[in-house]
Amino acid sequence: MSFSSDEVNFLVYRYLQESGFSHSAYTFGIESHISQSNINGALVPPAALLSILQKGLQYTEAEISIGEDGTEQRLGESLSLIDAVMPEVVANRQNMQNLQKQATKTEPPETNGATEEPAAPPPTTTTTASTTPAPVETMEVDQSIEIPASKATVLRGHESEVFICAWNPSTDLLASGSGDSTARIWDMSDNPANPNQLVLRHCIQKGGTEVPSNKDVTSLDWNCDGTLLATGSYDGYARIWRTDGLLASTLGQHKGPIFALKWNKRGNYILSAGVDKTTIIWDAATGQCTQQFSFHSAPALDVDWQSNQSFASCSTDQCIHVCKLGVDKPIKSFQGHTNEVNAIKWDPQGQLLASCSDDMTLKIWSMKQDTCVHDLQAHSKEIYTIKWSPTGTGTQNPNMNLILASASFDSTVRLWDVERGVCIHTLTKHTEPVYSVAFSPDGKFLASGSFDKCVHIWSTQSGQLVHSYKGTGGIFEVCWNSRGSKVGASASDGSVFVLDLRKL
Repeated sequence: MSFSSDEVNFLVYRYLQESGFSHSAYTFGIESHISQSNINGALVPPAALLSILQKGLQYTEAEISIGEDGTEQRLGESLSLIDAVMPEVVANRQNMQNLQKQATKTEPPETNGATEEPAAPPPTTTTTASTTPAPVETMEVDQSIEIPASKATVLRGHESEVFICAWNPSTDLLASGSGDSTARIWDMSDNPANPNQLVLRHCIQKGGTEVPSNKDVTSLDWNCDGTLLATGSYDGYARIWRTDGLLASTLGQHKGPIFALKWNKRGNYILSAGVDKTTIIWDAATGQCTQQFSFHSAPALDVDWQSNQSFASCSTDQCIHVCKLGVDKPIKSFQGHTNEVNAIKWDPQGQLLASCSDDMTLKIWSMKQDTCVHDLQAHSKEIYTIKWSPTGTGTQNPNMNLILASASFDSTVRLWDVERGVCIHTLTKHTEPVYSVAFSPDGKFLASGSFDKCVHIWSTQSGQLVHSYKGTGGIFEVCWNSRGSKVGASASDGSVFVLDLRKL
């Protein structure tokens, strides 16, 4: 068996991405020249590195348990991954196995007058690279709930992981962004069985000609009326595209990857956050930088508009800043998280700001006070993202309570009553990290996507699972169309798929 350093580097890079360490993955990818390798990431299955390590661990255990005479004796205690790479530990375990085997041979069996029966074969053991697996019932879904493959439209075209997808707010156009350095617009309105796709190639100038950037497209957002799509890329540029696929503007000011970008409600400004520790407000009409904010001391990970001119940003520096166009310092700063702040979201009224972190907590902040309103601690691993329901005062669903959803690497989704600061439902059917959640426009349902390849749709009132679909790759993003009739999802194997709930 032989392997190249490029292959090892790629598997490590993919593991960092799948584990949610996006900035570490970026840095490692740059230093190891991942983009210059000829490895087709679309052909590499999820968790490939863990699978190889698991098989290597099983092989080492088999070597220890099989003696010089070829007989097998069950290994008393499983090896840890670190033990398996330490020659002294492996040698000691082999010696112990041989001594136990010799002792077994020399000691006569005690029959106590009973007749001897053939010994049962030793049970086979399987060692996994994770902790005790989830109970079987969390993997089982009622067959009446499962969405059959015939009811899903799978969209093929991307050549690498698809990190993000978003529906046009006015029509059934679905946009997706991928590691193949393209975004795509899929028309799901006319012929959903065989939709048209527009390929938005992200190119850079090199030697006077345009060449593919070979960088991930990791963020995208439609403007309020659905006439323009903004994308953000690891090549450091934001771009604005028309719905016919033509590039309208290229926004260049960041020095390094863009992690997030958002249109304001009016549609005249775009907000972006980058690895260069800055956030930028762009004039959408001219493509020019209106103001750059340099208040974070580490990469900025997420941004969210509070109004048409004020916004919040979060960072790996554990801080949250609220800034306003034309003001040269933050109008408010929040501190309290003890690890990277992964995502922030204003509630529909722009009064409360929710944040989630690698410190496993979810915090609610108000402009009226410096400390958090609620410090919600229930998840047992990092919280990757959060979403507010489109319900409550001032929304189109005023008779329903406002709730907040959180998605975690502990494989659960939690729904919170923010007014009381309590968890009202814990959704536990996923078996791998949950990367995305999205509320239906009427707030009655929640879609969740996990690296277990499943999209689950839940009732927000009862917390019960309503529908479930298993795709072919780990799910990075889920989203609802504006009418609440379709759910889109993007996956690690390069697939995008659409579930038409009207057919169920």
